[in-house]
Amino acid sequence: MKSLNIKGTQETPHVIFDKESGVFSMSGKSLPEDVKEFYLPIIEWVAEYAQTPNKETKFTVKMDYFNTASSKMILEVFELFKEIHDKGFTVVVDWYYQEDDEDMHDAGEDYADIVEVPFKLISYQQILE
Repeated sequence: MKSLNIKGTQETPHVIFDKESGVFSMSGKSLPEDVKEFYLPIIEWVAEYAQTPNKETKFTVKMDYFNTASSKMILEVFELFKEIHDKGFTVVVDWYYQEDDEDMHDAGEDYADIVEVPFKLISYQQILE
């Protein structure tokens, strides 16, 4: 299965889904002009991956911001990972949020409650350059 690597921009997250290396990550900001166009390849990739997933899948999410339209598409991605989990495979989501960002912490908790897969909420301090 070919890996999916979408370079992040000011409006879109950096996305890496690589079955062979076991790297599944999304980071940055998500406020694309056409949210469905941006997320469709991601959803299609995860849906294909769900047919023959790795024994263990760790999805790392380190989002700084996402808009409401993106949140709905991100939920669709999580629901596909839930399908994998429901089939008996190990799925863990590492949800990173800046320690002073209550909104992103709460978003992680909300997703965890909705999709019912193991979530690790991980606080980090932003490093200012």
